[in-house]
Amino acid sequence: MTRIPSHTIEDAPEASRELLADMVQFSPTGRLLSMHAQMAHAPAVLAAYTSIRRATGQLGTLDQRLRTGLMLVTAAADGNAYALAIVTLLAQRSGWEPGQIAALRSGAEVGEPRADALIAVVREAAGNGGRVGDGTWARALAAGCTDDDLAEAFAYLGLTVFTAYFLNYADTELDVPASPEPATAGPGQG
Repeated sequence: MTRIPSHTIEDAPEASRELLADMVQFSPTGRLLSMHAQMAHAPAVLAAYTSIRRATGQLGTLDQRLRTGLMLVTAAADGNAYALAIVTLLAQRSGWEPGQIAALRSGAEVGEPRADALIAVVREAAGNGGRVGDGTWARALAAGCTDDDLAEAFAYLGLTVFTAYFLNYADTELDVPASPEPATAGPGQG
């Protein structure tokens, strides 16, 4: 049973209605998701979520495929089934192969040195309260990641943590197909 009431665009608090309408346009399912319907109960929560999404969409320089990879490793670290399902769907749509998705979820590398190095930074941060060891950071720089890449990667970590924590907090019911457990995959398999 969910803990926070869900809303439609029509019955949401006034401050949430326009934001909810925008969420439908960007929903991976083409409809309002339960998490958005619950976030709408507190306009500040929905506005915070949409602000991060809008900022990454408008100002982000990392390609969409890498963004979803960063979000997927973060969701895997949290382990929330809803976040994993949504981000897995987004990763599939952005071009990650099934074996690479399994690798992202299980902690293996995807076989792309620059992406693997940046993903390792975010994976480590997601599992350690934002902390990243100097060796992991240096590996990313050596693989060609820029300071800008490393700074921007935090936005996708933050967006996913915000979302997963809300889903845990609100006990949101899954309204998308559950994501299957990852198969064992080696680098670049797919």
